[in-house]
Amino acid sequence: QVQLVESGGGLVQAGGSLRLSCAASGSIFSILAMSWYRQAPGKQRDMVATITAGRRRNYADSVKGRFTISRDNAKNTVYLQMNSLKPEDAAVYYCNARWTVLSVLNSVWGQGTQVTVSS
Repeated sequence: QVQLVESGGGLVQAGGSLRLSCAASGSIFSILAMSWYRQAPGKQRDMVATITAGRRRNYADSVKGRFTISRDNAKNTVYLQMNSLKPEDAAVYYCNARWTVLSVLNSVWGQGTQVTVSS
């Protein structure tokens, strides 16, 4: 079973940068599609960025040009580099892994890491 542990959240001023990390256990990391989601208080959880096993990337419109998702398969880790942070980026950020076995979709979430952006 895959387990995910996020780190790197914290408090940053508007315009600043943070890098989130998500370390995955297990030996199937290289075949996982990895995503970052975020959830602000009272709002739904939204996709921020996704990177597939083939390293195709997709971003929410609100973060394009500011955030970069990357992965290091040797370290079983996915990263989210966040630049030019805005107060509206403040949220709990969650890492998600998805993979398919015999046509069954599996999905695992991390515990989340808080990002606070002061104006």
